[in-house]
Amino acid sequence: MRIDDGERPESWLKVIDDGLYCIPGGFYIDPVRPVDRAVITHGHADHARPNHRAVLATAETLAIMRQRYRDAAGETQQPASYGETVNINGVRVSFFPSGHILGSAQVLLEYEGCRIVASGDYKRRRDPTCAPFELVKCDVFITEATFGLPVFRHPPDST
Repeated sequence: MRIDDGERPESWLKVIDDGLYCIPGGFYIDPVRPVDRAVITHGHADHARPNHRAVLATAETLAIMRQRYRDAAGETQQPASYGETVNINGVRVSFFPSGHILGSAQVLLEYEGCRIVASGDYKRRRDPTCAPFELVKCDVFITEATFGLPVFRHPPDST
C-alpha cells in the first residue's frame, strides 16, 4: 500500500511534550501529563496517569485507574470493549488485547487509509490473568522497548 503525504502517519500523529498526539482526533495515547482527552493502553502508572479530563480505555483499565487515583482517574471515563470502534473526530479508534495485564490493549488508529497500532506494553506469551495478545494488521506498529536491550533474555513464546 502506498501512503500519500496526507495519509502519512507523521502528518497526523506526533510526539510532543505531553506525549503521542493524534492531531485530527485531538487526543493523546498514554500522555505523560494531564490532557483534555486521553486514550490509555493499560493501567500501569507509566501509561495511565491521573487528572485527564476525558479518558477512553477498557473497563478493566478504568477500574485500575479508579482504584489507584480515585477522583483523579479522569473527569469522564468511557469504557471500550475489545474490538469496539469509537470515532473521535474522524479517527477510528479500536482496542485489541495486548496480553500484558488485565485490561491491557493495543490501540488501532485508522485515518485516511492508514492503520497504526500503538501497543503500549504487550506480551505474546499466554497469561491466565488477561486476554491473549491479538495480532492486528497495520501499516505502522508503535511499541515501547523497555526490555529490548540485549541484556534481557526472554523465554520462548511457546512455553
